[in-house]
Amino acid sequence: MAKRILVIEDEQNVAAFIAQGLCEAGYEVFLAYDGLQGLELLGQKDIDLVILDIVLPGMDGRLIASKVRELDRRNLPILMLTALGTTENVVEGLDSGADDYLVKPFKFKELLARIRALSRRHIPTVRPNQKLTVFDLVLDRDAKIVKRSGNEIKLTSTEFRLLEFFLRNKNRVLSRIDILENVWDINFNLGTNIVDVYVNYLRNKIDRNYEPKLIHTIIGMGYTLRGSNENED
Repeated sequence: MAKRILVIEDEQNVAAFIAQGLCEAGYEVFLAYDGLQGLELLGQKDIDLVILDIVLPGMDGRLIASKVRELDRRNLPILMLTALGTTENVVEGLDSGADDYLVKPFKFKELLARIRALSRRHIPTVRPNQKLTVFDLVLDRDAKIVKRSGNEIKLTSTEFRLLEFFLRNKNRVLSRIDILENVWDINFNLGTNIVDVYVNYLRNKIDRNYEPKLIHTIIGMGYTLRGSNENED
């Protein structure tokens, strides 16, 4: 579980509020008020999780998240804070490398819930190499590689989790709520279309240039992944 948390937040009152609450909850907290300072601390400290504001002076949170991933910290959980709650803003944050997002203002207990969920997701385990397959699609959980017909397909961390959830539940119809609760861990605003956006992203990458199509819409119910072209939508 995450114990050492880096908070990158330029609003000092907000940063102090988060730090105090996390310390009271038993976490060790490091504060940075801009992106450069945050990246420096990340290189100096053994950080378990990053809480990152999206609007920062000089270097915004999306660029910082991208740089963190470039530093070979692919498994470091990043929780992005944003006052910009539209689907487009959320997608931009997730695509930059964040694992989750929380819209300001937020309740502190929700922040703690997000931290616990991200920590559980990133607990390292020792197990044999695990590959999930359907038809000619292969997802290697350990190497974080996806291939179809032998061609490697580049996915963001969110797309990878979504595809893994589909593969673990292949041939089962998954509702949007099922996907929200299992891919994003927390009950999101049910009015969001974030699931549909990311399903379309996956389709463009794993289905558009291949046959048969693997991801199918079940009208009024949700989505399913199967390796047959029967009863396609």
